Amino acid sequence: MTQTPSSSPASVLQLVTDYPTAQVLHVAAQLRLADLLAAGPQRIEDLAAGTGTHAPALARFLRMLAALGVVAQEADGRISLTPVGAPLRANVPGSVRDRVLFLAGDWYWRTWGSLLHSVQTGKPAFDHIFGMSNFDYWKHHAEAGIVHDAYFTALAQDTTASLVSAYDFGQFGTVADIGGSQGPLLAAILAANPGVRGILFDLPRVVAEAPRVLAAAGMEDRCTVVGGDFFTSVPAGADAYILKYIIDDWDDERAAAILRRCRAAMGAGATLLLIEHVLPECWQAGEPAVPAARLDLHMLVMTPGGRERTESDFRRLLAESGFELQRVIPTQLPFSILEGTPR
Repeated sequence: MTQTPSSSPASVLQLVTDYPTAQVLHVAAQLRLADLLAAGPQRIEDLAAGTGTHAPALARFLRMLAALGVVAQEADGRISLTPVGAPLRANVPGSVRDRVLFLAGDWYWRTWGSLLHSVQTGKPAFDHIFGMSNFDYWKHHAEAGIVHDAYFTALAQDTTASLVSAYDFGQFGTVADIGGSQGPLLAAILAANPGVRGILFDLPRVVAEAPRVLAAAGMEDRCTVVGGDFFTSVPAGADAYILKYIIDDWDDERAAAILRRCRAAMGAGATLLLIEHVLPECWQAGEPAVPAARLDLHMLVMTPGGRERTESDFRRLLAESGFELQRVIPTQLPFSILEGTPR
């Protein structure tokens, strides 16, 4: 049964006025307020000095954070951090700071502000605003690239355990993670399956830090790191090829080109594993349809042709690329593992 949203005008207005909250949390993360308050309550004047802000304006800002439950005002007027605000601290278990910085960053904010451009033209608003693709932007703007990489590292830390437990990777001798960034997923797979070896493949600038990540996990001796471009070729000889959040970045033509490079590198008995969101075949209202549809729009405005796909979309795309979809394996996360084999 689909869930029907409330039809009251107030419900619509609530949807359209939530955007300031995102900026409030983003500024709190930028100012590192949670880290400053971690040692205990502080006076507003001291927080203003520590953040380089205007004390009266900061007081008004903190009032909003208090309304959201992120901070609290003590009886003596000092400001304290609440359990709700604690995840805004950096480098602590459960931290969401890196994700807040990315999801409400300037590039994200401005791009969504030009959603109309994408709806009218079918082209990414990001390119329209910044004059280059998002991939080129991360490459040429080091500070933004650091925020981008930190976001996906944080995302991997939250999702890796569920993915590793959802599939039997121990059946393979060698697993290749194509577009695997610095290797957090592959390191976890190897740690959970002592008999498996790995190949980590991504752009040279991306895998430059991979040896450090693999060494921290104790997996450096069981994993080969290869730099390259998956539009050109991918390493041959693995028993399984994983592509996590890769195919949804591209239109069908370029997604198929990546898959064909994988097919060319694979032996007849190898397995393809796509980790992706799978859209429902029929449109729905309410949860979980909203986050899935929002992510698909994110791909429209941010990427050069990226999109989320239904199971039938994946089946067709894989068939055109030399694969047959065998099964779709749900996980405890909002995405699934799609298992394919060479045709």
